[in-house]
Amino acid sequence: MLKNLIWFLFCCCHTVLLAQKSDSLYLKNGIIKPNILAIHHFGLFSSRVDQNFKIAPPQKTQVSFNYSSGNTFHPFVEAYFPKHPEIRKQLSQVTWYNRSFNFIDQETTPADYMNIVIDAVIKEFRANLNIPISEHHEFGISLRSYLITKGKYPFSFFTSDESIEWFHSRLWGGEDPYGRRYYGLNQVNFEYNDRKGNTLKLRNNDFFIGGVELSHYYYPSFLKNPSKQLYFNIGNHLGINTSKFNPSIDYGLSLGGVKRFLLKNKNEFNVGLGSNVLYKNVIDFGEVVDLGNNRFLAAIEANIEFTKYTQKHNFHAFSVNYHIQSRNNKLKEADYYKLLGQWKEINGGWQHGVETLYKALSNWTFIYTYGRPKLKLSLFFKEDFLVNNAPDFQTGVGLQIPFYK
Repeated sequence: MLKNLIWFLFCCCHTVLLAQKSDSLYLKNGIIKPNILAIHHFGLFSSRVDQNFKIAPPQKTQVSFNYSSGNTFHPFVEAYFPKHPEIRKQLSQVTWYNRSFNFIDQETTPADYMNIVIDAVIKEFRANLNIPISEHHEFGISLRSYLITKGKYPFSFFTSDESIEWFHSRLWGGEDPYGRRYYGLNQVNFEYNDRKGNTLKLRNNDFFIGGVELSHYYYPSFLKNPSKQLYFNIGNHLGINTSKFNPSIDYGLSLGGVKRFLLKNKNEFNVGLGSNVLYKNVIDFGEVVDLGNNRFLAAIEANIEFTKYTQKHNFHAFSVNYHIQSRNNKLKEADYYKLLGQWKEINGGWQHGVETLYKALSNWTFIYTYGRPKLKLSLFFKEDFLVNNAPDFQTGVGLQIPFYK
């Protein structure tokens, strides 16, 4: 009798513990984060790595949808890159805006040339499928597409030119600090001519499929430390770019870690830190536009999240994410390039279209997620505090639901 009772109690406790673990993991698997990658005008055509801050594969196959809207503005700017070592040396000794360069005669002063102008509100649509393969493995598929728009109300309420210039005029930055009003609000002007003579041009209402991204995540048990609530994952990423401007394949690696703190009333505080690297254009399928001569793009990402559980076993999660990505172009070129733009007509920032290609791109994202067992809804907005316009301001929403066969 006693033996049966002990066995019964053991089975009950074991079942409860497994159920709690399963329910907890099913409801809240590490840090909840939709795809919050910045809508950079070069990033539309190349894959990028979405950092993973989960602590284990999902209990069930997950389907998620992401929508983002980002405002990007770079006035027209031209860039000359002299080829002669002596001219490069001379220009490197002068501040970039005071450099004098005879770019007319290609025989005596040969130089590469490029120009760029970006003015649009870009919409990104993503469909994601995450499939648990085993206890330690997960496979993900993501399809991304884009729509180029003028950003008029009401479809771009927060990211329209009017909203951003209202913020500058009334709250921060001053009246028209970078010339949006001078060039005209609600415009689409999206054209890039690379130094090889290729042209990338998009018009209002242009829609295209950017590509498909395949990811495999491994949650190694030898790196997991449940007693310290410390978890890691390793990711392999393959990007198949399908636009006519960059038909190619990219490959990336990622590493992410999460430290979980269990608080009173079953609330949580999670800290995530991760890094990744992407090798662009491992394989090109024909002629491609030069989207930066740095073949490797590295990124570091940090995320802190507080989760409040309700009595109905739902949750509210609030998180802050910081992301920084390496330069698109090789930094040494910034020592000698010559930039030309309409610097007399606007207050500042006319050079950003080229200059920011030689700077690390960083942004802050603020995320709110409401979660239930069968649904997780995330809202976020992203701000570029360094005025890299990558993009200037971005908002988005993510919806995640379990998939039943």
